[in-house]
Amino acid sequence: MKLGVFTPVFGHLSTAEMIARVQQLQHVQAVELGTGGWPGRAHLDDLTALIDGHCRATTYRQRLADAGLTISALSCHGNPLHPDPAIAQADDALFRQTVRLAAKMQVPTVVTFAGCPGDHAEAKHPNWITTPWPPEFLAVLDWQWEQKAIPYWTEAGRFAADHGVTIALEAHPGFLVYNADTMLKLRAATHPAVGLNFDPSHLFWQGVDIPAAIRAVADCIYHVHAKDLAFDRQNVAVNGVLDTKSYRRLRERSWLFRSVGWGHDALTWKQIISALRLAGYDHVVSIEHEDALLSVDEGLAAAVALLAPIVLTEPPAEPWWT
Repeated sequence: MKLGVFTPVFGHLSTAEMIARVQQLQHVQAVELGTGGWPGRAHLDDLTALIDGHCRATTYRQRLADAGLTISALSCHGNPLHPDPAIAQADDALFRQTVRLAAKMQVPTVVTFAGCPGDHAEAKHPNWITTPWPPEFLAVLDWQWEQKAIPYWTEAGRFAADHGVTIALEAHPGFLVYNADTMLKLRAATHPAVGLNFDPSHLFWQGVDIPAAIRAVADCIYHVHAKDLAFDRQNVAVNGVLDTKSYRRLRERSWLFRSVGWGHDALTWKQIISALRLAGYDHVVSIEHEDALLSVDEGLAAAVALLAPIVLTEPPAEPWWT
């Protein structure tokens, strides 16, 4: 395995400055680059020029290689199932551009969201169903999957596979794929190129046992994010874990995203990395910083310090006791 960094945290920097900052993080060997959507596009300025110009894409990739870095994934988090056709078409176009660029730059994976439709053909906003009752909710959910998600991701999976790229859907509340069960459901109904970007932070607050979830989705983990989460036990005791308060209302929320080690201890992360090894994952663990209580430098340094001794250890090729 390798350690990487998801670079939107350096979105205010030029590409050269971003590379320099990543190089300052000892043990980090990879970057995950945003091409647009929610992560934004800071370090890939002109996707069309990169796709159409072979030399430009090769030069960019070599520039990173000369700095000792590889690209773990290109990320274009969006909602191609959005009920607003303009948003859906823009996010779909960005996804396809990103797949083409990944193929051009020999990047194995594109990270995005599964998306969420509305509740009928004329809807204006996405509708995330979280309960089977009242009964009309199940009817909406069936329509979302059968009429929207399965047709789209079946074709999108073929498109990615034709370009030699895998799709890593980040299981995220608010979208149709938000846990192991929904990931496996979509994959079984669509295409093997459709897999998972495994991010523990979005599962922690749902009460998921992370190593157990990794075992369940072992065959379809194409990329991994390292991001932590901490509960406010007093707020959970009063309100539970479902929380729509702004992330700016830090003291009032039931949980907050934290840097690795500030929500769960080293033993928990050892168990997560061990489960990934047992699942056969041997790619990049990409650190994502979304901690409102730590600066970018503090958060990344803390994550690297905790993860490096765990992720970068090499298991023996042949156990000595066998």
